[in-house]
Amino acid sequence: MSIEIDVLNGDASWTLAEPLLNAVWPAQEVEKLPWGHIQWAHADLRVLIDAPEGGLACHVGIYFRTAAWNGRKFQIGGIGGVSTRPDCRRRGYASIALDAAVRTLRDHEAVQFALLFCEPHNFAFYRSRGWHPFAGEIYAEQPDGKIRFEVMAPFVFDLNRRAPRLGTIDLCGLPW
Repeated sequence: MSIEIDVLNGDASWTLAEPLLNAVWPAQEVEKLPWGHIQWAHADLRVLIDAPEGGLACHVGIYFRTAAWNGRKFQIGGIGGVSTRPDCRRRGYASIALDAAVRTLRDHEAVQFALLFCEPHNFAFYRSRGWHPFAGEIYAEQPDGKIRFEVMAPFVFDLNRRAPRLGTIDLCGLPW
């Protein structure tokens, strides 16, 4: 069995990703979550994997951003919206899509490190794939101004430099 992986423009591929994201995170459930009120950035690119039996199986959003770590500007890559259709879970699709997203970020030589946010039930998944907890502070923009972003745990990944594990990261925009 072969798996087809597409890396597509984020805005152009939204119509493909939207049904999966809405199925994995129904609006009536999201609004009850600690992060349900957050305004999120739109993905610059999307990794999409189709299920052999048809339909979209997995999605990973890729984000590019000039952010600041301890006041110093860096190009960072973001991973967000990682989601797998319930009937396609435990088949390795998320790992494959995450690997493709990291390779895409690594191919952009200006990107120094990667950052994602996740809930506690996903900590082991990301740690086992080389991601490290970021123990510092994260700031992000929201419609009412800059906030300390604490609704999900940040994890970092080394790309073209060792990702910081402490300090302050200002996303200089919406979170992903």
